[in-house]
Amino acid sequence: MSVSGKTAVVTGSTSGIGLGIATELARAGANVILNSFTDSEEDHALAASLAEEHGVNARYIQADMSKADQCRGLIEKAGACDILVNNAGIQHVAPIPEFPVEKWDAIIAINMSSAFHTTAAALPMMRKAGWGRVINIASAHGLRASPFKSAYVTAKHGVVGMTKVVALETAKEPITCNAICPGYVLTPLVEAQIPDTAKEYGISEDEAIEKVILLKQPSKEFVTVEQLAGIALFLCSDAAAQMTGTTLTADGGWTSQ
Repeated sequence: MSVSGKTAVVTGSTSGIGLGIATELARAGANVILNSFTDSEEDHALAASLAEEHGVNARYIQADMSKADQCRGLIEKAGACDILVNNAGIQHVAPIPEFPVEKWDAIIAINMSSAFHTTAAALPMMRKAGWGRVINIASAHGLRASPFKSAYVTAKHGVVGMTKVVALETAKEPITCNAICPGYVLTPLVEAQIPDTAKEYGISEDEAIEKVILLKQPSKEFVTVEQLAGIALFLCSDAAAQMTGTTLTADGGWTSQ
């Protein structure tokens, strides 16, 4: 099964992992819907450039993933959704007693609940089309915990659990649902943290990467956006037709410990 002509909706896809996956799907011939909470000329230009470069239809649809009605509205506005990539996410780090309530609520809404709402809206479309792929971007933190990341770890564990439920509910249909669980990925956001981390610890940037940022990642190498995009494309292939309800780790051995 080729993804050519399929419609892929990727949440949180104007940069980083989301954009990488959307780009790879477009390269393979899928029509793509980009999404974020902003609505700028740059957002729409990004979709236009994807369309032009890969000869597919590409649109940008603004939707705030913290709001249930907008999550569902994103799928409705897309008009079709053969491939759903739930990628939108935010992070906040603080001890539980000091964790701001509004940050907890936002992380649970954007990182976890949004995937429920988009999936609920997309499954009827997939059933009507007779084919579908739900790909949830979870995290190594969906399988392991770290201190000070209570909301993020809770949300990502929830996404892994929901992945299994969706898989069971669609098991007798040509629809699959899987979760990709990356370790630390070299995105612009992470790159920007390297100099600050080095300064904070009084060490070189190379040491900051190996001893602080990639402390739990045995390979001591970042996961790349391109690697994750390749995994997502594989999950859309015939070879992955019987892979459902599972977690695919790309974490340099982190969760093997």
